[in-house]
Amino acid sequence: MRPILMKGHERPLTFLTYDREGDLLLSCGKDHTPDNVERLGTYRGHNGAVWCGDFTRDSARLITGSADQTAKLWNVQTGQQLFTFNFDSPARSVDLSVGDRLAVITTDPFMELSSAIHVKRIAKDPAIVGESALILKGPQGRRQRAVWGPLNRTIISAGEDAVIRIWDSETGKLLKENDKEVGHKKTITSLAKSVDGSHFLTGSLDKSARLWDIRTLTLIKTYVTERPVNAVAMSPLLDDVVLGGGQDASAVTTTDHRAGKFEAKFYDRFLKWSGGEDGYVRLHHFDSDYFNIKI
Repeated sequence: MRPILMKGHERPLTFLTYDREGDLLLSCGKDHTPDNVERLGTYRGHNGAVWCGDFTRDSARLITGSADQTAKLWNVQTGQQLFTFNFDSPARSVDLSVGDRLAVITTDPFMELSSAIHVKRIAKDPAIVGESALILKGPQGRRQRAVWGPLNRTIISAGEDAVIRIWDSETGKLLKENDKEVGHKKTITSLAKSVDGSHFLTGSLDKSARLWDIRTLTLIKTYVTERPVNAVAMSPLLDDVVLGGGQDASAVTTTDHRAGKFEAKFYDRFLKWSGGEDGYVRLHHFDSDYFNIKI
């Protein structure tokens, strides 16, 4: 299969996401500028690494979070900045609610500030956009990801303490934590929801990924690999799970890519094969402005 190279960023990529129809692919990088493929648009305005992004359901607007302590709302077609959410620490992750009227945004610990989950209002009227509907602070450590639960009634968060939590999105009450006996043993690096919102996948530095029921936090399946898992994704069309990982960044320049295990592995989401993974792709040019994928 011939690889497709998409170039445009001048520094390493931090995040990739499709819109709901799969027509647009957003790439975020440490060069401050979110981009979408075929250079349909470059969104200029952030002054720090862009960590994340999410499209509205109609793909008309886009929200991004950045190390410059802001999240920004954009017009996808024109690239116009519609609104800027200002924080006192870097914005690590963003996720739009069903209906696109709310955004859940996590911010990092910074100076004496603890990590926090912010629920912000999104509306066409600029006077309403930006109001905080809820702020959840603590526990200690970075919240790597927070996403909406079913019908926007809950928020699921995960981070450095390796605990998955479900919160009431209106009151902020902690409703549930995962069973630590079956949970991750090290930092949770990533979290991805299924397209139907019934389950979600987490990846961790403990060299595993886990599939969970989104309502009960019941563990459905564990995927074990030989490397820290830095990113996870689930196909919206097939029962495929993709895990991406590799060694710590501090050793990237001193190790051959074969030793660093810079690979993305594919698993069947539910079935258990005797051999574990179903296939893999190896990623070259790991610390560059594009990925060269060979299958």
